[in-house]
Parts: sequence; C-alpha cells; structure tokens
Amino acid sequence: MADTFQPTTVRPGDFDAYWARVLQALDRTPLAPEEEELPLRSTEFCTTYAVRLTGIGPYRLFGYLSVPKGKGPFPTILSLPGYQSVVEVIPQGEANEKRGRFVVFSPAARGQRNADRPYAAPIPGLFTEGIEDPEGYLFRGYVADCCRAVDYVLSRPEVDRSRVAGVGGNDLPLLTAALRPGLTHLVASPSFFYATMDRASRTEDYPLEEINDYLRLHPDRRGAVARTVSYFDPLFFAPSVRIPALLWGSAGALAPLTGAMKGAVEVRESAHSTYKDGLYKEQWLARQLGFEAPILPAHWREDR
Repeated sequence: MADTFQPTTVRPGDFDAYWARVLQALDRTPLAPEEEELPLRSTEFCTTYAVRLTGIGPYRLFGYLSVPKGKGPFPTILSLPGYQSVVEVIPQGEANEKRGRFVVFSPAARGQRNADRPYAAPIPGLFTEGIEDPEGYLFRGYVADCCRAVDYVLSRPEVDRSRVAGVGGNDLPLLTAALRPGLTHLVASPSFFYATMDRASRTEDYPLEEINDYLRLHPDRRGAVARTVSYFDPLFFAPSVRIPALLWGSAGALAPLTGAMKGAVEVRESAHSTYKDGLYKEQWLARQLGFEAPILPAHWREDR
C-alpha cells in the first residue's frame, strides 16, 4: 500500500449490533474448561496442558497452556491463531525458555488442528468460507474464539491481569482487544481485514488472493463479499482500542487506523527478516511487560 492509501470501506450501519449479538452468544455459552497435563510438552521450567473449552455454536475448542514453575502470578502471552492448520505450544523459532517467564496460551480456532471436529478448515479456502453472508462467515466464529481465549486466560489464577499481551501475525489481536476487555498490550499486523477489497485488487498474495479467486467464480457476489468483510475492518474497531500496540506495516498506509486508536501505537515496517522483526517484537514486549531484556532463541544470540 502506498503512503497515500485511503481506505474506501464503508462502516455497516448495524456494525455495533452485529458484534453485540456475537458477544451475547458467547456470554450465554459456558466456558466449560478441561485441562490435561502433557508431560511430553512440559520442561524443567514449565508445565504444559491440553485445554478444551467451548465457543459459540456451541463448538468445542482447543488450546495449549504453558505455566511457569514457581510462584505467580506471571505475565502472559496470548498467541492468537494464524492462517494455518496447526497451532503450536509456542510459535516456531521463538525461545522455548520464554515459557519459564510467561504463561503462554496458544488457542486453536474452530477448524484448526485439535479443534477440527466436526469442521476441518480448508487451506486455502478458509478466508472465503461462508463469505457471502456476514452471519455465516467463518471468521465470525474465529473472532469469537479469540474472545473466548481471553475469557479462559483471565480465569487462570497464574495470570497477572496487569500484563496480558495479545500477539498475532494478522488483525485478530486488534479485533479481540476492541471486543473483549482483558488484554493490556497487543502486537498485530493489519493484513487480513484492513481495507480488504482495496488491497485484494492490488495483490496476488494469499489469503487476499482468495478474494480474487472467489470473485472470479462468483462475480455477482462482489457486493455481498464487500459487505461481509466490512464488519471485520480494524478501522471500525480502532476507537475501542485503548492499550499500547505494536503494529506491523507502513506508517502512512496505517495512518487512518492508528489515528483512530486511543492507546499509544508504534508502527514498525517489516524488515522482511525473521530475525530482525522477531528481535524487535521481543524487545518491545520485554519493555512493555517490565523486563530489561527479552529471552531470545539461541540462534539469535550471536553477534550479527
């Protein structure tokens, strides 16, 4: 997106009512958590659990919970779902030793591995599943599942409620922070739903290319698709976000979004380097959550 980019998405007239219905359905659904210790995924510095909990539908969800050994409460990282079928205890490439400092909860949204019964998400195809109808769009459930993950994290006595960071590589942390109180910091990359229709027309990268694929098959549904994704545009959630945030992207392109957010926002353009971007994210989180230095993976600790 160029620095002069201006979103053309129109806020739906029933935007607030749409999300109020989702949250009301979630509040009517018992959390019903079940935890099972996983010795194979535990270490000398943390204990890991397989967690089952219930989202709207009702739909039975899954997550990995890692709790440091020792006396809590502990700062917490909620690692929100990405566009992938498998959810890990901690994102691949990050320092496993972080699990001795933070509670880490990594939820699987409906359709992802271990939450794929009765529905297994198609990839590619996930982004446009049910997209012709806002009420039936898969990501309606995905966002609700992220809010349910916040509910679960806040139910744990090991969690320091003053330090709960929602982290993800898409828009979901921002949407979750706006809808469900509890997160104190967020790291997000507005890449799925920020001006989706504008950006899809300029790219061949997935998952936005799924929009183009879908409209090639169903050109008559362009208006319906645009209406559905408008309910998920982070621009319309931004005024409800009042916590410190690190956003990945162009400062100019994200200016309409960051200008509407109420908390302190830092925008960082990707260096297209897992090391450089990952190092910056870990340093930002460490500062925000009260640590002098991050815990880095061994292959990042060498002089570069």
